[in-house]
Amino acid sequence: MTPKFTPLKDHDTPIKVLFTGYLCTVGIGYLFALIQILFTHGMADGKFGLSIDDIVYSYYGNRSGTVLEQKLNGSMKENAPEQERFKIMEWIRGGADIDDYKDDGIEKIIETRCVMCHNKEASGIPSFTEVEGLKAYTAQDEGATFASLTRVSHVHMFGISFIFMFVGLIFSFAETTTTQYKCIAIGMPYFFLVADIMSWWLTKIHPWFAWLVIFAGMGMGISFMFMWVTSILEMWLFKPVFINGLGSRYLQWRDSPEASIADRIWVVIKALASQVKPAVAFVTEQWLKHVWPVIKGLFKK
Repeated sequence: MTPKFTPLKDHDTPIKVLFTGYLCTVGIGYLFALIQILFTHGMADGKFGLSIDDIVYSYYGNRSGTVLEQKLNGSMKENAPEQERFKIMEWIRGGADIDDYKDDGIEKIIETRCVMCHNKEASGIPSFTEVEGLKAYTAQDEGATFASLTRVSHVHMFGISFIFMFVGLIFSFAETTTTQYKCIAIGMPYFFLVADIMSWWLTKIHPWFAWLVIFAGMGMGISFMFMWVTSILEMWLFKPVFINGLGSRYLQWRDSPEASIADRIWVVIKALASQVKPAVAFVTEQWLKHVWPVIKGLFKK
């Protein structure tokens, strides 16, 4: 059957170069994003590598200590020697008195180790040029604030959805993947993106939801990788992979008359989706017929 679109392998070379350039750029960007997570959230518990504790400390907080102590023992651990970090923590546990800030030598340590980054010109991070800015972080560590979650959530929603839109658009020209799998692969990142961002807020409320953060992040990564690899292979390595290579076995399995488990699931999903409209119509009818008159009557009283 002739496809209703131009497959990736049949696009003109300039178009394939355009698609490949975009995919490679966002692929490298995705890799750097993962590295950045390892050096920020991944150091929340003071150990390199992402763990459940890192997620909990980042969003729910480590309620056993202050924000500044957790940073000094976590992601900021390498920025000051142990003796200086211990001195700052002593000042915190002594009440973080402003009068002792200079007398105990804390001011000099902060100016030497911290102010180079934490200054008024820096955006997105607190300024420690004044003691008041530092003192705000000597309270109990309650993780990310609702204000910061709001800011990061809307940035991720807008930014990442655009990335997946263009990756999905390129992938939609793939011919080795069936329509069912295309729909699943293209829709998965958006589902997991929303789940990921919602999980931040849920983890802020209760640490148990930290598992959802990892699960949603893995879902986004898997769907992104599948679309990325498939698109690159079809554009430049179609014959050696899908004709003469291991991909030929996949195509034979895809064209097999026997329905796979995924195909059966897809049939069930379509059947359920076809019932949504009648169900909504029924609920609306019952609402207008039985519930709404009662509510109107209450307001009239």
